[in-house]
Order: sequence, then C-alpha cells, then structure tokens
Amino acid sequence: MAKLNLGDIVDLREYERERDGYRRSIIALKSIRRISLGNFVTVVFENRETVRFQIQEMARAEKMSRDTEIETELATYNPLIPDKGELKATLFLELTSTEMLEEWLTKLVGIESSLYLELGLGDATKRLASRPEKEHGSQLTRDDITASVHYIEWSLNEFEQDWLKRGPVFLGVDHPNYKAREELSKATLESLVSDWA
Repeated sequence: MAKLNLGDIVDLREYERERDGYRRSIIALKSIRRISLGNFVTVVFENRETVRFQIQEMARAEKMSRDTEIETELATYNPLIPDKGELKATLFLELTSTEMLEEWLTKLVGIESSLYLELGLGDATKRLASRPEKEHGSQLTRDDITASVHYIEWSLNEFEQDWLKRGPVFLGVDHPNYKAREELSKATLESLVSDWA
C-alpha cells in the first residue's frame, strides 16, 4: 500500500469543506476494523485512509499550515500503513479513570507483544504473535509501566495471507493479567485483505 506524501494532505480550508463526509466514511471504515477484546482492550487495524485521517485531524487541531509540519506528521504516521503481507494496528487500553490507570498500566507491561492472530481451527491452527511497530516501539515500551496506546504489527507469508483470506481468523490477547479472544468477521477480513490489492 502506497505511503502518503505531501500532496495527499489537503490544506485546512479544503479539509473543512470535505471533513463531514470524509469523517463519516472513516467512522464506517473503522467500525469494520475495530475489534474489542474483553473489557478495555481495543485494536484498530490501520490502512492508508485511517492514517490520512489521523494526519488531517492533527493538522486541523494544531492549525498546521507549513509543509515542514505536515512532513513531520507524515514521517510519524506513514510507518502505520501496511505493505503487502503486513497488518498494522493501534492497540488502545481504554482505561477511563485514574484508579483504572493506576491499577492496570503496571499490570499490563508487555501487552504490545501479547496479541496474536490465530488462523484456522483445530489441528490446523497457526498462531502469529504481534510485535511492537519498530518506529514507535522504543518510545512506548517500558519495563515498569505500559502506555495506554501501542502500535503493533504482523508479517504474514503467502501461505498465511491465503489463510487470512479464507478464515476463520481470531484476534486475541494472551497476557498473564489479561486474556480475550474474538473471531474476525468476514467484512473485517475482506477490508484487511483489500489493503494489499
């Protein structure tokens, strides 16, 4: 999937004109690509459009008008766009109170390496572990406390890509202090595979 460049990010006035419709389309896209795991772990599979939306919204919020500012955002977020055979995602710990943050951020150290994709069923099952996205991993991985947002990725060989296309596929988290597992819908799988077209 092609990375974004300066020409893909529209200026603030043009973005305001397109924002309502574009925002609705991104909400619909993310609803297919957002997976809830248990009580407070959420994973959003990223692609070119979700990343473009993130950059456009950052530029809008920060009133960025200079190319150098946008280029910094492109350098930060382009690594989240998957290449063929890759899946990239944002992992959110949806901790909504100070008490939850204090309790869980120390308990969930290493969660960014505890997610997995499970391909197939029964004896034919294959499990692929997540890994921190290399551009952001060193910033977000710590020994004593975790961050509430992580960027994670998987690389799939051709056999695994074919398996992903036909399903079933489960997304899970297997951390000593948090376990959950969900089957990915056909619509989700089709959306993920379409990123590689």
